[in-house]
This record gives sequence, C-alpha cells and structure tokens, in this order.
Amino acid sequence: MTNPKKFWHWKNEVGAEPETERVLELYGTIAEESWWDDDVTPQMFRDELFAGSGPVTIWINSPGGDCVAASQIYTMLMDYKGDITVKIDGVAASAASVIAMAGTKVLMAPTALMMIHNPATLAIGDSAEMQKAIDMLSEVKESIINAYEIKTSMRRSKLSQLMDAETWMNANKAIEYGFADGILEDKKKASDAVVSFAFSRKAVTNSLMSKLHIQPAEKTPAPHGRSVDELKKRLNDIKNYI
Repeated sequence: MTNPKKFWHWKNEVGAEPETERVLELYGTIAEESWWDDDVTPQMFRDELFAGSGPVTIWINSPGGDCVAASQIYTMLMDYKGDITVKIDGVAASAASVIAMAGTKVLMAPTALMMIHNPATLAIGDSAEMQKAIDMLSEVKESIINAYEIKTSMRRSKLSQLMDAETWMNANKAIEYGFADGILEDKKKASDAVVSFAFSRKAVTNSLMSKLHIQPAEKTPAPHGRSVDELKKRLNDIKNYI
C-alpha cells in the first residue's frame, strides 16, 4: 500500500539485476507533511535509494518545500555511487533546485523553469529569538550556496545576489549559468532558435519603481465648470428672485 505522505515515487523497483536503471519521481512539495516521524523518514529514502547500484533517473516537478529534507536528499544522492540523471519537466524551485544539483547530468525540458531564492521561516518571540532566526537563515543560505557553487563553479557573491533577487531561469539561462547541462530535446523536431532569460522579482520591482520615479506625473486637467464663489452668487440671486 502506497504511503500518502511519501513525496517520492519509484517507477520501477530493483530487480534481479541491481545494476538496472531505476526511475524516481519527485513531484509536488518536498516533505510537506512528514520527514522526521515514523511514516516518512530520511532512512526510508536512503534504504530505497541504496537498494540498487545502477544509474538513476530523477524526474522533478516541484515548487520546493522543506530545505532540511532537500539537503539530506541532496547529500544521499551525492553519496550514491551510480550515475544520477536529473530531468526537470516542469519546475525545480527553491528546495527542489538544491536536489537537482546532485545530478551527474541535469537536463531541462524546453518549457521547464528553475528558481533559486533565499530560505525563509516563521519565528515567534522577542528580539533575541528573531536574531536567532536571522542567524539560522544565514547559515542555511550558505549551505545552499555550497551546493550551487559545486555545480556551477560560480562565485559565491554572484550566487548570493541571484538568491536575493529570487531568480527564475528558463532552460537556456540555467545552462548558461551552469545549473543545468542540457535540454531534453524533442527527437521529432529540433529547433536552432535559442532564447535564454532569467526573471528577477527584485529587478522587475526596481525597474518599475525607477520608471515611476523618472516619468513626470500627468498634469491634472483644469477643472471645468463654475467656481464656488460664482455658484454662491448665483444661489443668492435665485434666493433674491424668489
């Protein structure tokens, strides 16, 4: 019976030949309900992963989720001796992008997207508790940058800037930055047109504010009709007439 709390699914189990290629699907939110309790645990994922020794293909379509769970999965995949091919057919955002970095090869569908941003959390308490949360998030960010740096060889300062801006990348931009290695080609038809883009929420916001700042405000048209004094005078004339 399938555990409804499991956020991963093996398309095929280990057969008689442990070297057989296996396919793993990571669809949906990572560890949305469970990761530490008895239902779904890191050990469960590790046992299933290391049940075989052949190549593994991981299909990812996830908005992200628990960054600690993603970190552990990334570490397990990096420790796995077989080749790991990551195929992103929808989106690999936030924590899901960290898992993708464990791929020996990372391929993206032409329409797929990858998003990286700063970690976030909820905190309750006094200023000391808030500072603890800030310090914790800073350490989590540095650990995520470690994974991105290993894959992309990009400067940590540049990676930090991309995370600050909440950067969305299409397949070509992800390849350009080093987050991906290739595109899942449609064998029926290959196009020579290559377009890359990276969307930054911060950049768009700054651009909008800049435009609002430099564009002169539209002049308020002169009011039409009669002035208040003129209306009062006409009202008095009417009263006198009555």
